Amino acid sequence: MRVHIDQEKCCGAGSCVLSAPEVFDQREEDGIVVLLDAEPPAGLHDAVHEAVAICPAAAISVEQTDRAEQANRAEQADRVGRV
Repeated sequence: MRVHIDQEKCCGAGSCVLSAPEVFDQREEDGIVVLLDAEPPAGLHDAVHEAVAICPAAAISVEQTDRAEQANRAEQADRVGRV
């Protein structure tokens, strides 16, 4: 899963932060959404889908990524961590 946000659409309601605080935050000055994790782990996918569904401005979208791509990214991240 890859999460996308459109800060231009965001109205600062904060419902996404309540649904998935590990993935979303808000800017202090105006409450606009900030994406903390564009590729959250599987355990957070339901919470992200809930955030998408309840966002009053439709400012959040998700793109499903295939498992091979996810495994490749995880392997690359692991290699970077070992360097």
